[in-house]
Amino acid sequence: MASCCGKKTYRSEEKKKNIKDRLNRINGQINGIKKMIDENRYCKDILIQLSAAEKSLRSLSNLILNDHVHSCIADGIKEGDETIVEEISELFKMF
Repeated sequence: MASCCGKKTYRSEEKKKNIKDRLNRINGQINGIKKMIDENRYCKDILIQLSAAEKSLRSLSNLILNDHVHSCIADGIKEGDETIVEEISELFKMF
């Protein structure tokens, strides 16, 4: 899948599986929270689960960001791509 600027990141099958496994767990957490809402569970319990899902997403984001810095960003710097500095700057603002 291409990004907004037409670039792609090729990942090994092992990395893709790891990311998809994490996403499936996060999806399970979200579905569990939906069920808790349907069951009128106590707010504190839902908030705890929301916090856990948020931490899972942040952990996955950090994994992908780390991979991005060590592959795409590093390659861009080696190739003299001056736009890569702006890209990493924007990513740091997001995280």
